[in-house]
Amino acid sequence: MKKRRFLSIGTGLIYICMGLSARDGGEGEWPGTDSVAAAVTDRTATIASRLQLGGYGEAVAQRMFYSDSPARYWYPETNRDATHGRFDLPHVVFYLSYDFGHGWKVSTEVEFEHGGAGSTYEIETTEAGEYETEIEKGGEVAIEQFWIEKSFSPAANLRMGHIIVPVGLTNQHHMPTEFFSVLRPEEETAILPTTWHETGVSFWGRTKAWRYEAQFISGLDAERFSDAGWIQGGSTSPYEFTIANRYAGAFRADNYSVKGLRVGLSGYFGFSARNSLKPDRYTFNGSPVNGSVTVGALDAVYDDRHILARANVIYGHLGDSYTISRVNKKMPSKSPSARTDVASDALSWYVDAGYDLMSFFPARRHRENKLYVYGHYGYCNSMYSTVASITPKRWCEKRIISAGLNYFPLRDIVIKAEYRLRQFRAPYNNEPTLSLGIAYSGLFL
Repeated sequence: MKKRRFLSIGTGLIYICMGLSARDGGEGEWPGTDSVAAAVTDRTATIASRLQLGGYGEAVAQRMFYSDSPARYWYPETNRDATHGRFDLPHVVFYLSYDFGHGWKVSTEVEFEHGGAGSTYEIETTEAGEYETEIEKGGEVAIEQFWIEKSFSPAANLRMGHIIVPVGLTNQHHMPTEFFSVLRPEEETAILPTTWHETGVSFWGRTKAWRYEAQFISGLDAERFSDAGWIQGGSTSPYEFTIANRYAGAFRADNYSVKGLRVGLSGYFGFSARNSLKPDRYTFNGSPVNGSVTVGALDAVYDDRHILARANVIYGHLGDSYTISRVNKKMPSKSPSARTDVASDALSWYVDAGYDLMSFFPARRHRENKLYVYGHYGYCNSMYSTVASITPKRWCEKRIISAGLNYFPLRDIVIKAEYRLRQFRAPYNNEPTLSLGIAYSGLFL
């Protein structure tokens, strides 16, 4: 209502100024009040119908019943029986979209991760009163999406700009109301960028029971691959630009033929070694290597008969992993590289299912209320397979078991409670976590 009032006032001032500067029909008569009011109303209605505002956000409280020391994997025996806790704002995103007409549309998303970033000036009393900049927050502010789209028909749309790479289940469906866990599923975030966004061009469409998309985007940067995250760090650029020495392609196809069921197939292929800031480093026996990245994913969601179930499998292969590992481990300490070995193959999968307990009360007053009790089981290994000269780190292999509740008082608001157990093989310690969260996702206008 405030927005509409603002638009009415602003547009009305414009029309009044126009009326003061020109006579109606050149006959010495001012435009009538009714004409101005009608024009303001029409213009306001047009803007309101074409503008969309929305977003999503999460607030999380966690208690981890394990050590938060990085040394817990190097010295597991001396890092038992520790606990720590966290409050966090993992993602707060604001969405703005405007339809210009004639098939043209622009959309943008601004994301604040972990509460955003910030710094302040301070006068340092121990150093002769010099000014110093202090980092106040360690989060991030980023443009997650910014694109202009031309729609020719529902079956043919061309999107250009900074776009989501729809590989895997979470990248395509990353709203907090679209997964049970308090945080995004770890099986995916451990090996892929999430949310994965790149600058490029996308062609997508939908016909009957199919939705499809193909993308041409910038490649990943091998310099930021790692043992714990595989290619996860290769997307977000630490520089003022995104490196595009080499390009990549991604695709996704979803089928909706069965009532309540969506099955999706997605993939990615691109070169990474030649897409670093100093690509000449990546050579083997004097010849440059490509570091090809191939990812395939299969996912499914079933939502019917009060059951909500999801499944996702991702397998990825990195070519020239030995050369990338050798080069990355020799990077300067101030480089953005993790300076670790990188696996040739990574694997993750999970299944979860929930049942709406509110369905036992069909006569309830608020039919939007849902209360899902759910269970989750998954596996991920960012060092699933390595070349012979690289020893895999066994703590990169883990199983995720979790259970909890998702309560939807409204369709766009969810309150979550979750107990999660991250299981490792001996000698590493298992890592239980109790999490509470509240989130929203939707359009305000």
